Amino acid sequence: MPKAQAVHPLHAPTVSPRLITTAMAVVTVMLLLTYLVTFDQGAVSQSGTFLHELMHDGRHLLGVPCH
Repeated sequence: MPKAQAVHPLHAPTVSPRLITTAMAVVTVMLLLTYLVTFDQGAVSQSGTFLHELMHDGRHLLGVPCH
């Protein structure tokens, strides 16, 4: 009869604080970019037309209604 093996509990992997901080920064930047492309409607880009047109094209690319 084979000998029973000991069962070891699973341990959750540790996540470094630097990885958490980096992930939070990436999420924040992505949310800001999503706001600028989808909801801004040109409010930030009043000083020039290039940024406004870039965001306008981004809305069309994502299928967000803007007209």
